[in-house]
Amino acid sequence: MTESPVHHESPIYRRIADRLREQIMSGTLGDGDRLPGENALMAEYGIARATARQALAVLINEGLAVPRRGSGVYVRLFRPIRRHGSRRLSRQQWGQGTAIWDSDARGRAYTVDEIQIQREAAGEQAAQVLGAQEVWVRRRRYSVDGRPVQLAVSHFPADLVEGTAITLPDTGPGGVYARLGDLGHTPVHFTEEVRARMPLPGEAELLGLPAGNPVIVISRVAYAVGGVPVELNEMTLDAASYVLQYDFEA
Repeated sequence: MTESPVHHESPIYRRIADRLREQIMSGTLGDGDRLPGENALMAEYGIARATARQALAVLINEGLAVPRRGSGVYVRLFRPIRRHGSRRLSRQQWGQGTAIWDSDARGRAYTVDEIQIQREAAGEQAAQVLGAQEVWVRRRRYSVDGRPVQLAVSHFPADLVEGTAITLPDTGPGGVYARLGDLGHTPVHFTEEVRARMPLPGEAELLGLPAGNPVIVISRVAYAVGGVPVELNEMTLDAASYVLQYDFEA
């Protein structure tokens, strides 16, 4: 005799979250719209406040909603940025004066702010990778469609880039890689390491991240001819805003 399979109904807070998610994905609730609050969910479904809070927390943890202190929980939709690992770093891109970010944004509006540029003593990692005791550091934040999505901190051997546009806010057409080429140190090889973690408090604030939203950290080294390292760049990405694409030949 074959036993009938046992079907376990999901908890009510998840069923409520599923209904709200359906409204978001169907467009009934759009980006920036306020979700029903705890009181409204309690009245509609006859549930306790803790259950209503759990339902909203599901959407917040999925990155589909964000809480605003004293105001409520709002839809947080964003079309992910497709970051193509090799294409964006192609010399054909920056060598012709096109910004790397044009490859990422693909016609969407993007801005750069929170720019800080200074010469400083190299940290342990920068000193080890670049073989330099002092570095020029470029810190900045990138936003797409008005939403902060990435922080980036680039390090360059100080003696290599001293007095060049790399130490200025506007590095000119093609960005820092084109300027390194002008110096005779054209990047010919890149390596990237990718990992995920929870954001530090300052990162969460600059990126406007809701609680529970992880970040992707990409550490990239650019090498000139002869395997000479010319840049160490650590990028911190809002994990909910990106799709990372890498192509490989079999």
